[in-house]
Amino acid sequence: MNINERLKNIKLIVSDLDGTLLPDSGEIGVETKNLVSQLQDCGVIFAIATGRLHSAVTGIAEDLSIKSPVISLDGSMIKSTTDGSRIYESFVKKKHVKRALRFAEEHLINIVLCHDEAIYYTDRNSNMPMLSDKYGAKYKEVTSYDNYIDRTLEVVLFSDAASSMRYVRDRFLFPISIGCSISFYKSNRRPNISFLEIRRSGSTKGKGLERLLKHLKIKPNHAAVLGDWYNDISLFETDAIKVAVANAIPEIKRMADIVTSKSNNGEGAAEFFLNVLKAKRD
Repeated sequence: MNINERLKNIKLIVSDLDGTLLPDSGEIGVETKNLVSQLQDCGVIFAIATGRLHSAVTGIAEDLSIKSPVISLDGSMIKSTTDGSRIYESFVKKKHVKRALRFAEEHLINIVLCHDEAIYYTDRNSNMPMLSDKYGAKYKEVTSYDNYIDRTLEVVLFSDAASSMRYVRDRFLFPISIGCSISFYKSNRRPNISFLEIRRSGSTKGKGLERLLKHLKIKPNHAAVLGDWYNDISLFETDAIKVAVANAIPEIKRMADIVTSKSNNGEGAAEFFLNVLKAKRD
């Protein structure tokens, strides 16, 4: 089947947000918004798959008039932005949350707990909102973490003490902490700050797409995915049509069926949306 026929058969489009659908300014482009509306009028379901918290996506979903569930925190939750119904949620085991809290206290490392509605922090960790790379997240200060250990989707530790951060990271590597998935990286804003994100294993954007497709009763080859970054690789390992924007990392471009000529700042996603509409109207 040629690419035009595949575009004509698309029933679901799932797009990453930051670096893909959104320009660096964070404002949705006018053409992008118009085309998403036209796609939905043509019966194409439009969804978002993001590393953001669910609460950091609801405004964007409303702006785009999206009624489909959102895949948030890289697949840790799939939840409707309209009625709040949940298709999937994956909480960090309480024993792992408590373990992270203990390590943070022992090594004087900052720590916060991410739930779908907000990121919770204590007074000792009050610099998190300033240092965080969590776009659009809501923050709430609490006196203690005791009442927030349950329903934690992600634990985030951060510090400029590199040796302490590496020590804690190693305590959450397989097989020491079975059931955990970790991400260890330097801050984009402050390279001297290291972050360690702990989630329950088995949640990725790709798994989120599989769960959403099953919920919507759509075949993988009738879907398209758009991305630009490392956390989008699992989306590109599915049978969906894979679209990389021009600013995507080389790994994503190599896996893509289509690479747009424009970047996220030039509404590269809109370039693909227009081609889908043309194929459906031919």
